[in-house]
Amino acid sequence: MADIVENVVQQAAENLTETTASSGKPPATFEGTAVAYGSLVVMAMLPIFFGSFRSLKGASSRVPERMNTKDAMMFPVIASLSLFGLYLFFKIFSQDYINLLLTGYFFFLGVLALSNMMSPVINVLVPTSIPNIPFQLQFTQGEGAQKEDIINYKFTSYDVACLVISTVIGVWYSLQKHWIANNLFGVAFAVNAVALLRLNNVVTGCILLGGLFVYDIFWVFGTNVMVTVAKSFEAPIKLVFPQDLLTNGLSASNFAMLGLGDIVIPGIFIALLLRFDVSLKRKSKLYFYATFIAYFLGLMMTIFVMHVFKHAQPALLYLVPACIGTPVALALVKGDIKTMFAYDDNPEEKTATTEKKNSSSSGSKKEAKKTK
Repeated sequence: MADIVENVVQQAAENLTETTASSGKPPATFEGTAVAYGSLVVMAMLPIFFGSFRSLKGASSRVPERMNTKDAMMFPVIASLSLFGLYLFFKIFSQDYINLLLTGYFFFLGVLALSNMMSPVINVLVPTSIPNIPFQLQFTQGEGAQKEDIINYKFTSYDVACLVISTVIGVWYSLQKHWIANNLFGVAFAVNAVALLRLNNVVTGCILLGGLFVYDIFWVFGTNVMVTVAKSFEAPIKLVFPQDLLTNGLSASNFAMLGLGDIVIPGIFIALLLRFDVSLKRKSKLYFYATFIAYFLGLMMTIFVMHVFKHAQPALLYLVPACIGTPVALALVKGDIKTMFAYDDNPEEKTATTEKKNSSSSGSKKEAKKTK
């Protein structure tokens, strides 16, 4: 088995060497290819894992909006229009001007996302001898009974430290577009997206993944739009890792890449399965870990096929069957299939419905007593 894997990776390195030689990029070695794709796989797995568990902390809090079935159906259409729109922009207008605007936009988003991701880590790593001073930023409108908050934001000195560090990384990214800064922002976007984006149930998740399954296949195999935009788009919407790192160090330039959509879309579905596991109140988190492993295997299959056929692959072609088929098959075996598809990840509505039922039943009981 080890010989087969080595031969496949060696063939991948040879294929990439031929491609990069014709494009003028530094050739990839066997070791460089293995390190690059191994690093991309790890960087894809970590946001899903930590983002899923961070979603548990916010499961009982108020979430502004959850994706419903209609949203899931429209998402591939909107994504297609956005993708083709970007493609036309890059064809019509100067790529430099577009990327300049995107740099400013993603600078602010990246700083906020990275700061939010770092905050729990800083809280753990900083020794207790350093005080964590609370602050509150508040703007109000009106006076007396008509007084209302416009901004009421609470933060601490640790949060300020996170913001400063994130800003420094943001400036580094804006000036040099270095791949390490790009990946820090990309991982931060992925962690926050998996933690905050919510699907209301498993059916919605299956519709979303199914629609993007077709979307990914069409735009990768049917046209050159996806590949063109991915290569032209200088923004942290993809993770990159140099295949010539071992030979050229941090100044390496022959990059392998993985889009954030291939992490976030399966990730929010896997996070939903973790919350479903918690709702079952069992000791194990079977559906989460099984689908998490299936995602890993799907990602490895994507890399394998990409190098065998020497062509860019739509990762969701392999990830979607793995992420949907695994939990559904397990649910059939465990007898949880009805429970899974009946699960509703909206505790607020459940609480409100329960309170209404309780209030209506108590009211009817009081009326019955009065009648007696």
